Amino acid sequence: MILRSILTFVLCILLVSCIHKSGNVTNNDKPWGTVEGKQIHLVTLTNANGMIVKITNYGGIIVSITVPDKQSKFENVVLGFDSLDGYVGKNPYFGALIGRFGNRIAKGKFMLDGKEYSLAINNTPNHLHGGVKGFDKQIWEINNLSSNSNSSTLSLSYLSKDMEEGYPGNLKVKVNYILTNDNEIKITYEAETDKNTVINLTNHSYFNLTGCKKNILNHQITIFSDSITPTDSTLIPTGIVTAVSGTNFDFTKAHTIGERINGVMGGYDINYVLLKKGNELTKAAEVYEPVSGRVMEVYTTEPGTQFYSGNFLDGSNIGHNGIKYEQHYAFCLESQHFPNSPNQPNFPSVILKPGEKYSQLTVYKFSTKL
Repeated sequence: MILRSILTFVLCILLVSCIHKSGNVTNNDKPWGTVEGKQIHLVTLTNANGMIVKITNYGGIIVSITVPDKQSKFENVVLGFDSLDGYVGKNPYFGALIGRFGNRIAKGKFMLDGKEYSLAINNTPNHLHGGVKGFDKQIWEINNLSSNSNSSTLSLSYLSKDMEEGYPGNLKVKVNYILTNDNEIKITYEAETDKNTVINLTNHSYFNLTGCKKNILNHQITIFSDSITPTDSTLIPTGIVTAVSGTNFDFTKAHTIGERINGVMGGYDINYVLLKKGNELTKAAEVYEPVSGRVMEVYTTEPGTQFYSGNFLDGSNIGHNGIKYEQHYAFCLESQHFPNSPNQPNFPSVILKPGEKYSQLTVYKFSTKL
């Protein structure tokens, strides 16, 4: 009897250590395999409305986001894999934290303080999303898993060492994923460095509001921007900013993604300059899928957002529930500074210096309408 009581007590302690409850808001943390001999975790955040977000500390990846449709049917709305193996294997950054520099840097080179830095050419002829082993392939430390009556929070951190992937400075990064009872996923980013460096962090979730049942060409999207940074044939900005009025890139009013996509070579993969002042939190985009009734709003403190229509998806990745992810099976809205900013002095600065703090906030908010 005494032994049974002791075992019951120990089990309760273990349960409390991985599940924190406050009302109907819960967190859960479970082992999810190993990478490089280190334990990887799958964390589940749940809010009072039944919305579920699963995140792993491998790459800080959002594995799934389960939200209701207009009939209150819950389905996952992001691309990803059912096991860790899919993320460790080759994939197009599904759900990952991206750094040290999101998007492209021309020819993998930039000048800083009179010195040229060379980065990996992993998207010929350019550098993409932080390099061969960017933040998406790193094992993040879980610093906190907590909840209160309004939200659940997962706090991750990572130390990117000086010259990792060619970037200068020891960069300390902290990212919080916060799921609120307003069906918002808030992502806060903070970073500090001990040497001048460049930084551009984002999340690379691929969204499909049908519940990942078919492609996203019928999704209606509004982007709160009247200009873009046009690119050359290798998707590097030319350095100018041009108006979208009268072009296939104009989403100042809602259009379906597929309505004019054939008029855009390769599909949409472009940085939009947001209508905002400074680093205030601003609505960047809204997406509506009429069959499910799902709506996703995006807010950010960043100056731009990359709208990507899943052009390079080719069916080679088999994801959740055995779904083959073909071209245009998802869209991305990546909050960011502009691509190739280290080489474009007229773009907003991406330089972070010792004593300064990099910070940004991006919010994905889900709802429905008839």
